Amino acid sequence: MELLVGRDPIIPFSRACDVLGIPRGTARRRLAPRRHGPRAPRPRSHRRLSQEERLKVLSTLHSERFEDQTPRQVYAELLDEGEYLASPSTMYRILAEQGETRERRNQRAARSHAVPRLEARAPNEVWTWDISKLATGTPGVFLNLYLVLDLYSRYPVAWMVAERENSALAKQLFAEAITRYDIAPGTITVHSDRGAPMTATGFIDLLAELGVDRSLSRPRVSNDNPFSESCFKTVKYQPDYPGRFRGVAHARQWFAEFFPWYADEHRHSGLALFTPADVFFRRVEAIANTRQRAMDTAFDTHPERFVKGRPQVRRPPAVVAINPIDPTGPMPLTELLQAGDADFMASTPPPITRSTPVLPGAPLPGTDQT
Repeated sequence: MELLVGRDPIIPFSRACDVLGIPRGTARRRLAPRRHGPRAPRPRSHRRLSQEERLKVLSTLHSERFEDQTPRQVYAELLDEGEYLASPSTMYRILAEQGETRERRNQRAARSHAVPRLEARAPNEVWTWDISKLATGTPGVFLNLYLVLDLYSRYPVAWMVAERENSALAKQLFAEAITRYDIAPGTITVHSDRGAPMTATGFIDLLAELGVDRSLSRPRVSNDNPFSESCFKTVKYQPDYPGRFRGVAHARQWFAEFFPWYADEHRHSGLALFTPADVFFRRVEAIANTRQRAMDTAFDTHPERFVKGRPQVRRPPAVVAINPIDPTGPMPLTELLQAGDADFMASTPPPITRSTPVLPGAPLPGTDQT
């Protein structure tokens, strides 16, 4: 209630209640002045145990015989002996008043994980990555597809097929990819879920050494990494997807053909039917102008077929976000106060002339392979 009373006047009362998780009616009742003076004390129940009876219950529960037993066990044993002191719930209430009830096991306190909120306004600002299992012809044996996507363009900046899932392979993949794309320290964020390779100490230390910021999904929330999951679905829904690979060589051969197609030929529905490579290498405007000329010619020839007037070619979204803030919904209090001062301008990365996905055990594309 103190936060509600002391809030900035620009913050609406209803929005502050939503942020604090307090029902609006409850907040108004608690803040309203009382009309009839202080509330009268609640009368004592006639069923309440007397002070002597309560002390007897406590002394019984504290006795050497019952000090390690639960009230229900004590209640049952005494009842078998023909003695009734109080119900188990009453015993629990008496113990609670003395501060003697708690979780019997030593447990770690519950932690609250922040919602990851990421925005990309240009290539190489945010990378999102994950590992997917690939079935083989041997039951119970799976391969692992490591995939790193550029959030803004969905371009597969690096991938690898391996027989094992561990942080050592992830470190190798990211060290090579960040070097290949000449990522300057402090200019990129890498987002992933909380799998063992993503949270391993060695992998965390590598990203810190390279000046890469980390972002993690919340536990058991798959929607916090939707772009990687969506790409895996695209992979496994391809008509020529084998379903089960004969081995790691077969998988590497198939993905060596798939990812060039995905990057250079697949018209992505989330990118206004441009390819990931078009967006990553900034070819959108030139292609959009060609599309626009074709649409203008079609409109001039048969304007009656375009009921909404001259068509305009769509561009990919200017901002791609993970868990964007809904402008119509409640905004976190701190973000609400800072909304007027936020600066969302993104720096422009250096031009990239050529790139292909990373093959396992081979030098990065564009390097000397002689």
